[in-house]
Order: sequence, then C-alpha cells, then structure tokens
Amino acid sequence: MKTIAIIVAGGSGTRFGAQLPKQFLELGGKPILMRTIEAFGENRDGSFDVIVTLPADQMELWRTMCERYGFVVPHRVVAGGETRWHSVKNALDSIGDLADVDVIAVHDGVRPLATAELIHRVLEAARRDGAAIPVVPLNDSVRQVTDDASHALDRASLRAVQTPQAFDARLLIEAYKQPFDLTFTDDASVVERYGHSVTLVDGDPQNLKITRPMDLALAEYLLNTDA
Repeated sequence: MKTIAIIVAGGSGTRFGAQLPKQFLELGGKPILMRTIEAFGENRDGSFDVIVTLPADQMELWRTMCERYGFVVPHRVVAGGETRWHSVKNALDSIGDLADVDVIAVHDGVRPLATAELIHRVLEAARRDGAAIPVVPLNDSVRQVTDDASHALDRASLRAVQTPQAFDARLLIEAYKQPFDLTFTDDASVVERYGHSVTLVDGDPQNLKITRPMDLALAEYLLNTDA
C-alpha cells in the first residue's frame, strides 16, 4: 500500500510585501515549497506519491525554479482552485485508481518544518481511526468577539490545528463529494460534516505555517538550530 500526500500551495507574497508568492521565498537557500515536499520525500513511512496544487499562473514559474535549484524530488502538479477546498478537490479528482492507496495526507505548502516523527504519528492514527489531525495547546488567552461585546474562553479546552491531516483514502474521497460550504476551513471539517469523527494527535510547536516575515525569520532560526 502507498500513501498520497497532497501539498496545497496557493499563497501570495502580499503579507511579505514580496514579489514572489510566499511558497517560493527562500528558506535556508531553497524555496519553502521545496523543503515542504522534501519532508515527505524523505519520510520513514516509505514512499509517498506527492501531488502539489498550485495556481495555474504559477506553474511555469515553479517549473523554472525546479530547474534552477536542481530539484528532483518526484511530484506532480495539479491546478488549484478558488479556495483551499477546491484545490484539494482538484487533487483528489486527479488520483484515479485507489486500489493500492490506504491513506491520503493533506499538508500546507508553507509548513516546511514538519518532522518525520510528526508525519508518522498522524499517519498511524489515521490508519487506526480513519481520520487524524495534529493539534497544539494555545499559549495566549483568547476571547470570543460578537458585534457589541467579547468574553473570555477557557484556553485549556482549545487547540490550534496543524497539518498534515491524514485520512483513510476512500473516506476522504467520499467526504469531498459533498457540496462546498464556507465552513470547510480544513479537511477535518469536511470529514466531520460527512459524519466521521477525527482523532487528535500531538502536534509540534515548531511546525510553523509561514504567513508573515517573522514566521520566515523564526523558521530560518529553527532550521539553523537543527542543522
């Protein structure tokens, strides 16, 4: 059996004030997206079939960057969609035969520091329970805001959700046959709407999602610390 990893990369460089989309910015001498793909290409759980979703107008740039950096980790590219949901749906529709696929993992293209241990934890839980996501405790106090007021929430009962999120392959395919809904913020929300519970596993605070310049600076520090 094999595992498919769908890596969703559809960001822009707006928050960075950058000309390049953020997944193409360099981290440790190579584009962020390349490091994200490598996390699966080098994983101890065996070979992954890696599918990367990119906006159609970024595909030629990605091909050029792969040539420039000599990037040869096997993967194929699928055009993304209007939202993250549509991008994952496009990737799922491109898979075809599931006969030898057990689990599909979905990961953010700008989370380049996912470790082999984290990926393994999520995959094992998905194989056991059908659906698994990594989560981490919140450090900050949180409040829920309404139109005219706010109130404190108990952060001990809350968790921040990361990726990769992993699912039984057939379960995820069936869940994504549901019509799109604005409440589908991640793959777990799609699977839960379909009626399947989701297992929480320990995430990793260093599994950063790079969305702002300070995230990139911290990722550079963590990368150099681990080197």
